[in-house]
Amino acid sequence: MKYGIVIFPSKKLQDLANSYRKRYDPHYALIPPHLTLKEAFETDMDVDTITEKLVDIAKKYEPFTLKIMKVSSFQPINNTIYFKAEKNHVLEGLYESFFDILPGEKPEHPFVPHITIGQKLSNDEHSDVYGQLGMLGLEHEEIVDRFHLVYQLENGSWTVYETFRLGKDPQ
Repeated sequence: MKYGIVIFPSKKLQDLANSYRKRYDPHYALIPPHLTLKEAFETDMDVDTITEKLVDIAKKYEPFTLKIMKVSSFQPINNTIYFKAEKNHVLEGLYESFFDILPGEKPEHPFVPHITIGQKLSNDEHSDVYGQLGMLGLEHEEIVDRFHLVYQLENGSWTVYETFRLGKDPQ
């Protein structure tokens, strides 16, 4: 089974992302807007073992402020457009912790926390859309107090397996 670890932002930010994703992201129907902390991975590890490890990691980190600063792009690597999140010690710590305890290779590119709003665009479409969205005055902050273990269904969509609250004694 394929798993991943994500943060789902607030409804307000999801609605804003979806206003672009429904036009520019072919994965729009497969998963809600999210910030990926661990790319999709496959494992023979028992899911109960995975969740135990994730509970331990969640206890090590307190809720934090997620800051979305601007619209950015991964071009020239690919034509993905995203809401860029400010890196902080909690995001980086979670990202590193998941690679320390779960299967899967680290991606070849450095960790850039983001919420994808468009991907698999042609060069012309990317240039057009990125030019328009680059003018958005985007400043958003919210408190993140949880992350989610998700798994992929047979139809390619993703669903939550379990949610993990951050903090030593989450309520």
